[in-house]
Formats: sequence, C-alpha cells, structure tokens
Amino acid sequence: MVRLIRALTTLSPLKILPLLLPISFLIILGFIWVPNQLELLDNAYIDTFKTGFIGILLEALPFVLAGALLSSLLRVFIPDEMISRWIPKHAFLAILFACLLGIIFPVCECGMIPLVRRLIHKGMPVYVAIVFILSGPILNPVVYGATLTAFRNHSELAYARMGLAFAVACIIGLIIYATVKKSPIRLSVQRETDNTHHNNSRGGKLAAVFVHTSDEFFEMGKYLIIGCLLTSAIQTFMVQDSLAAIGDKPLGSYFFMMGLAFVLSLCSTSDAFVASTFVHSFPAGALLAFMVFGPMLDFKNSLMLLSLFKTKFALYLFFLIFSSVFIGAVVMSLWL
Repeated sequence: MVRLIRALTTLSPLKILPLLLPISFLIILGFIWVPNQLELLDNAYIDTFKTGFIGILLEALPFVLAGALLSSLLRVFIPDEMISRWIPKHAFLAILFACLLGIIFPVCECGMIPLVRRLIHKGMPVYVAIVFILSGPILNPVVYGATLTAFRNHSELAYARMGLAFAVACIIGLIIYATVKKSPIRLSVQRETDNTHHNNSRGGKLAAVFVHTSDEFFEMGKYLIIGCLLTSAIQTFMVQDSLAAIGDKPLGSYFFMMGLAFVLSLCSTSDAFVASTFVHSFPAGALLAFMVFGPMLDFKNSLMLLSLFKTKFALYLFFLIFSSVFIGAVVMSLWL
C-alpha cells in the first residue's frame, strides 16, 4: 500500500494518461449499459447480487491464500543471489528460463514487482525481469489449477491461457532485448532490499513467513473483494441483452474484457473464476484476453511499474502488452 501511495504522489501528467482507461471505462459503463434505476431496488436483484458475490469470493479465496503462502516462502527462504546465478548468459535461453521460473517459484502479480526490484538490484537483466513479470503470475501451478477448476467444462481455455502467456512473454522479452539498450530503471532499490533482509531476520524465518503471508493475503484480498463486487454488479444489474450485444461484436468483446481486467485488478489466482461467469455471454477469445491481459497489466500494477521504470519505457511496455495480448487472443480464438 505504501508503494501505491508513493507512486500516486509522484505521478506527472504524462504518467496519468494510461490511468484514464479505467475511469473512462466506468463512465461509459454507467451511462450506457446500466438499466432503469428503479429496477435496481428489486429484492430479486439484491439476492442475485449477494449470491453471485459470495460464490465467486469463496471459490477464489483458497487459491489466493495458496499464492500468498508460496510467495512468502520464496521471499524468506530463497536468496535473491541464487536466482540470479541460475540465469543463462545467452539471451534466448535467459528468456525461456524467465518464462519457466514461475513454475518453480509461483508468485502472484501482487508481489511480483517488489521481488523483481530486488532481483534487478542483484544483477538480473531488465529484459529477463520483464519476462518474469509478465509470465510468472500466469505460468505457475497454482494459477493453472485455479483456471482448470474455474473452467471444468472448458479445459481448453486453461491450456490456451498458459500457451498465450508464454508466447506473449517471450515475444516482448525479445523485443525489449533488441530495442532497449539503456537502463530504464528509475530508482535504486538498495534501501528497500536492506530493509527486507533486516525484517526477515527479526523473529525468525517462520514468523517472517506468517507476517508476509498475512500482508500479501490482505493486500490481494481487498482487490479480490472489489473485483468480485464489480463483477457481481455487472452480472446482476446490467441488461443481459447489452452483454450479449457486446459479446457478439468481434472487436468490442475483446476491448470490453481487457478493459474490465485492467479495472478489476484481480489476482491471477482468482480472475479465472470471474471470467467463467461470462462464458455464456462472450466468446472464448475475449475470455482468454481477460485472463492473460489482467495479470500482465492492471491498474495497481501500472502504478508500480511507473514507479519502477522511466515513463517512456513504461508506456512502451504497456503498448507491447496490449497489442501482443490482443493479437494473440484473436489468433488463438480460431482454435478455441
């Protein structure tokens, strides 16, 4: 939370540009697709809203807790230097290594930026760090299990999510390696790294695991609750014909779901449960774009990325993520 406040207080007008998307999205949603206000007071709507909210929340919470625990174990017991020593010297092999790193060290995107800040300080190349930021939150066993559970009757979406995330991360990593020659890092992370190791040594490692787990769980939990509330509201109060109309539009459905993923800022261990509620209203490609784009770029992560990287590089990265996920989801929809 401190990092978010610090990022907000240092935003320049140029940095605010990419954050206008969620505001515009909510305004359009409110003025165009919200039905008659009197109908919202109907008890049937309220009951449907409560049932949907509790159902999505209860399904997602165990996976969020598992992600927070695994992330804390990695943070406490695995030295940063160990990961840096494992990185291959060859660029392509290093990118492949970063894509698969999430399988060994599953970390939710909520804790990815602080971890990567420490790894960059320890010597991890920026293009490798970018690949890890993009692929780590998706290419891990916890997220795969959550996606497979959410889409029990559409397991091909779980496989497609892993494949598209791998492809997008590799492509963006190669582009960054080929086009970015100067360091895009904004601030040194020495003080933060020293404070982290100091806190880990206080009270023992087991105590540190519980402290970090609770911190990450409650940090992710508030975004999950907000996401569940907004999703339940959309499912309950929006006219179903409007959702169907958006879903029938070839491009509109993709833009809508990617914008929704950015606004909701859900954890990658829980967003599949939200996406599954739209399975009858939107095409598979749009749901795939939602599940890949959200963990790579959402509202909270964009603030943290802007605080870590220079503004020009961050905007360049945002463009690469959006275009790669959009094109990849459209192409993969041909096989779904």
